[in-house]
Amino acid sequence: MYPLSGRAFKTQYIAVILVAGTILAVLAAPTMLSRSREFTTMVEMRDGVRLATTVYLPPGDGPFPVLLYRTPYDDAKYADMAATYTGAGIAVVTQDMRGRFESEGVFQVFTQDGDGELKDGFDTMQWIVNQDWSNGLIATAGNSADGIVQYMEASANPPGLVLVEPMMATPNLYSDAIFYDGVRRYYLSHTWLEGNDMLYFEEEFARHPFEDRFWAPVQTYDQYGNVHAAGFHIAGWFDIFQNGNIEGYIGYQHEGGNGAAGQQKLIVGPWTHGTYESLTQGELTFPPNSLEPPYSIEEVSDIMLNYYLQVNHPGIDKTPEDIPNVQYYVMGDVDDPDAPGNEWRTADDWPPDAAPVRLHLQPGGGLAEACPPGNGGTTSYVFDPEDPSPTICGNNMNLDAGSCDQRTVEARDDVVVFETDVLTAPMEITGRVVAHLFVEIDQPDADLMVRMTDVYPDGRSMLIADGALRLATRGSTTRLTPLKPGEVVEGVVDLWSTSLILNVGHRLRISVTSSNWPRFSVNQNNGLPYPESVAGEGAPVTVTLHHDGEYASYLEVPDPTRSTDEITTCDGFSFHR
Repeated sequence: MYPLSGRAFKTQYIAVILVAGTILAVLAAPTMLSRSREFTTMVEMRDGVRLATTVYLPPGDGPFPVLLYRTPYDDAKYADMAATYTGAGIAVVTQDMRGRFESEGVFQVFTQDGDGELKDGFDTMQWIVNQDWSNGLIATAGNSADGIVQYMEASANPPGLVLVEPMMATPNLYSDAIFYDGVRRYYLSHTWLEGNDMLYFEEEFARHPFEDRFWAPVQTYDQYGNVHAAGFHIAGWFDIFQNGNIEGYIGYQHEGGNGAAGQQKLIVGPWTHGTYESLTQGELTFPPNSLEPPYSIEEVSDIMLNYYLQVNHPGIDKTPEDIPNVQYYVMGDVDDPDAPGNEWRTADDWPPDAAPVRLHLQPGGGLAEACPPGNGGTTSYVFDPEDPSPTICGNNMNLDAGSCDQRTVEARDDVVVFETDVLTAPMEITGRVVAHLFVEIDQPDADLMVRMTDVYPDGRSMLIADGALRLATRGSTTRLTPLKPGEVVEGVVDLWSTSLILNVGHRLRISVTSSNWPRFSVNQNNGLPYPESVAGEGAPVTVTLHHDGEYASYLEVPDPTRSTDEITTCDGFSFHR
């Protein structure tokens, strides 16, 4: 979701061209790149609004399969690469989304593209399959915003759609881009709207702070069964939409309709948003192999397009069955060439089988599998919303992103730190990471921000994953339940997923605080609905973490090298959302 300006737009432009699939170098032969026939027309939607649509037709009489790009970023950006596909016998259709550039109407941030009252994606594909130059087979592709729209329109089961290729995108906009377990993802959504002259849409956030019917078209987790298309989902461990691409793969693969279930592919690299061609991600530089999965993004796209659009080009001799369902990069110590990790793996599904290892918070700042002592006590900090803890890298856009040293944050008085002993054997974490923290506060509300870091022998505390939770939501997207003084609740903080092997001599660390500004809005601790929760009168809050026999807080990390028989669980009081 890059704004239309500067380096970010250039990155978006390059990413779209590269990820879409090149039908391999063999298709670049001069005879295959004959000039296409091009025309632009206005395609009418069900409410009479017309969308500017450009069609690039291959040489010959057709009919042809179609590769469709729908974008809020000006469809003219696709003109230069259209010849790659028309030369391969694929028609290319590009379209400015509603209210953008040459199209009529008002852009409503993808709510007009899914299974809602308006279905612009559905109507566009209905128009395509009715054209005499179309053979009725449609694939979609694109990065970021151009990937989000693919997830939305696929949920409406449009005619002709056989393949989607969403890169660094999400099928659930409310919970992956706007709010994160009740906390507003301020910088991501605000700067994208601002950069695209759409700040008016922030009024909708204020009117719809909970997951109500307004958000239904862009929260598609309950619509996976409507999808009947194969898919190729491209994600990055440090990407803003990492969780969305992974959840899209899992949902389509296991809950999708005919044509979708069992027909999905996923690739996850050590990348930030749009930087899958860079070795450096934040302050870590990964080895060259981080750009070399067993099957590259371009190869997978080529094979999928060739198969599902039935191009059957002789230069492509593989089918989707030849591609592993999942390719993922296991990160490791970037300073030690002999360290475990820093390698690609393949899997039949995601996540791989792993034991849910519980690392319990210990008195004195320890983090260990052993249960804390019965009298392990508590650790407290005071958070003042007038002095929020700053964002230092992470899964960001328009902010520094990737893995960066967190020591300046960890040194603050309003941050508490828990860490393992120095590792004497490598430790792998592959899958979803979740913190279960038993807390009490002296205000009606507060946020929990948890960062997980890989602490190198020289002391650098390199961010690997982080997450947020608004305590008054307790993970609910539909209601608030402000806390009472002295009430102990379990805060379940989702840090999304990762894959990492910590090297010998390293330590695993988590830090806990109540702000991560400006990545997330600052909670004023008043227990009020958004936006009053961040704009109203605030007060400092004392947050008390429990780590004793009754309330044993812990970080749960999946370790595929261990069995569940080895896992330590602590008796005592525990409840989960």
